[in-house]
Amino acid sequence: MNPDEVDLCRVALVTGAARGLGTVIAGRLYDRGYRVALTDLDGEAAVKAAAELDPEGRYAVGLALDVRDKTAFARVLDELVARWGAVHVLVNNAGQSKVEPLMEITPGSFGDIVSTNLDGTFFGCQVFGAYFADRGYGRIVNISSLAGQNGGTATGAHYAAAKGGVATLTKVFARELGSHGVTVNAISPGPQDLPVVREMVPPDQLAAIEQAIPVGRLGRPRFIADMAVLLAAEHADSVTGACWDANGGLYMR
Repeated sequence: MNPDEVDLCRVALVTGAARGLGTVIAGRLYDRGYRVALTDLDGEAAVKAAAELDPEGRYAVGLALDVRDKTAFARVLDELVARWGAVHVLVNNAGQSKVEPLMEITPGSFGDIVSTNLDGTFFGCQVFGAYFADRGYGRIVNISSLAGQNGGTATGAHYAAAKGGVATLTKVFARELGSHGVTVNAISPGPQDLPVVREMVPPDQLAAIEQAIPVGRLGRPRFIADMAVLLAAEHADSVTGACWDANGGLYMR
């Protein structure tokens, strides 16, 4: 990156960015010239992921963030403003799933999954939404899921319910913040070709999953990242309250 361009570039924060899809999204934003904060419950892993992007730590930083804690969002926002002067983009990616039989999900398990996936998105939209509105500009991208659209329970009914809530919160915040120069959108990926998926799912079961997808393959995480970058763009001001699907044809509307 040209140092002169970096001085003018925008700042993005990605939650759940120490691994998986969050790392891919953060990397794509970085490649496009953003200063990027990679946040995660595992702060050490976030620092490591940021160092892999930018060893000098000038344009990428890793920070600990528990998305279940609203005050943690406010702390990270203050830290980024102090470091880079402003924040322009929030990607609410942090999530947690747990495969459990529907009738065996305990109240504690339900609360834990919903807290990470839904509360985390709500608090992020609240804290950064208010900040963006005061500045008259901002982009929020929420990562929802196919499970929240079709009621799929392969990743847990509590996960599906929470991701359905993410899609609804996206619309609520979009209406609230639209007149303040802030857009709020969601992306709903289907099964993605991520290392964690190939590690957890046996090859024969994974083959069956791919066969059930109309296009015959798992999704490409980099394309999801490209969608996030596009929704975060300055000229994306006419798109808000939308949910962009990328599920290989598993869910059509």
